[in-house]
Amino acid sequence: MDFTIENALIATQDNYTTASVQVVNGRIAAISSQLDTAGVSVKADNKLLLPGFVNAHTHSSEMWQRGIMSMFPLELWLAELYDFAPLDLEKVYLSALGTAVETLLSGGTTVVDHLVLIPGKELETIATAVRAYQEIGIRAFVAPLIQDESLAAGIPCGDTKQTHEPYFRSTQATLNIIEAAIKQFHRPGEGISIVVAPTGIQLCTDALFRGCVELSDKYNLCRHSHLLETKAQEKLAQEKYACTAVEHLNRIGYLDYRTSLAHCVHLTDSDIEILAKTKSTVVHNPLSNLRLGSGIAPVLKYRQAGVNVSFGCDGASSNDSQDLLEAIKIGSILHNLTDKDYQYWISPRQSVQMAALGGAIGLNMENENGSLEVGKKADLVLYDLTSLSLLPRTDPIGLLVLGRPVNVVDSVWVNGKQVVAEGEVTTIDVKNLRQELFKHSEWQTKRKSKTVAELETHYRLVMGL
Repeated sequence: MDFTIENALIATQDNYTTASVQVVNGRIAAISSQLDTAGVSVKADNKLLLPGFVNAHTHSSEMWQRGIMSMFPLELWLAELYDFAPLDLEKVYLSALGTAVETLLSGGTTVVDHLVLIPGKELETIATAVRAYQEIGIRAFVAPLIQDESLAAGIPCGDTKQTHEPYFRSTQATLNIIEAAIKQFHRPGEGISIVVAPTGIQLCTDALFRGCVELSDKYNLCRHSHLLETKAQEKLAQEKYACTAVEHLNRIGYLDYRTSLAHCVHLTDSDIEILAKTKSTVVHNPLSNLRLGSGIAPVLKYRQAGVNVSFGCDGASSNDSQDLLEAIKIGSILHNLTDKDYQYWISPRQSVQMAALGGAIGLNMENENGSLEVGKKADLVLYDLTSLSLLPRTDPIGLLVLGRPVNVVDSVWVNGKQVVAEGEVTTIDVKNLRQELFKHSEWQTKRKSKTVAELETHYRLVMGL
């Protein structure tokens, strides 16, 4: 359906203007203060229009464990997470819907779901998440999370000798599953893309990474992975490769302009040069990095070196939220502590550009998304500037990024289709979703993880605790 957004506030290079935006066949056809209404008229007085943001790294099924995970560093946290992971397709469906709703209502029109797969039901898991994202209408990059080494292999050996159980599925069998998923579900024209996504160097062999490179090249897919989230991973890379993880991934051909890398907390200056040279994207996940004690990623260094940076919420039990505006705020002002030279601090306008265009660049879709330009896809968000949390009137983008905006998203369009109107998701029944999430869960307190008990002594030894 064609429509015209009338009299919206739009950011110019260093100010704002009031203009109308015409959308025809799902794309921006015109932007001007002198436009005749084409199609349906959408009144946008006192509303700010921005391109949709990208939630560039999350794990939807973690929603079932938010608020209960122990205060552990990543390696032990993962052990607890997997001991209690929901092996239930209905829960995969509901948590994908929940992730999409929270993303849409905090300004996101695209989500990258590093999707945890149910063993033995891998394709069914992917199909279930895809169904949820298609029903709600968000643009989704489904990145099935794969590994070919057991969890214990992700902890450095140090001076001890460690043996690990082989992973339950072969590397080739895993790659076969991903190729089958690509053939069944990769439909970028319909808003669903499959991404090759080995979990990271800590749990993946070179054979798995190389197999993913081959699939990426064969089908022109984006690549995704965790990278150097923790000090333990930095130590492990030296044990495995006798060089940094970035140097190794570059050597085996995993890094290029289609590659996005979540976290990137512990990188050297030469690593940063490699990311810039290969045009790889860093996905900044500030809240989970704080929650898990992983550290603060040197984002200002990345930006100064010309590395593209986008924002992610990360999973809802390492952040406990899918509020993209919160991640953008923390991920911006956190760095006022990391560089004393305030000239490099991230401004609200730069934050918005990182969240929208930075996210699009990381997914190789910057020619189609990420900015308000004629010819681009209409992935658009209208914010209500009369909302109490955006008042009194000062700089609209400053209020949005630096404030604590609550219920400020008025309307959202993805590919020209309206999925949020007057602050309510229109494509699914959110009230029913809330009831189902409530029904499929229960109040809990602390739990005891068997795997944490097995790994904790060695982890503390090798990390010097």
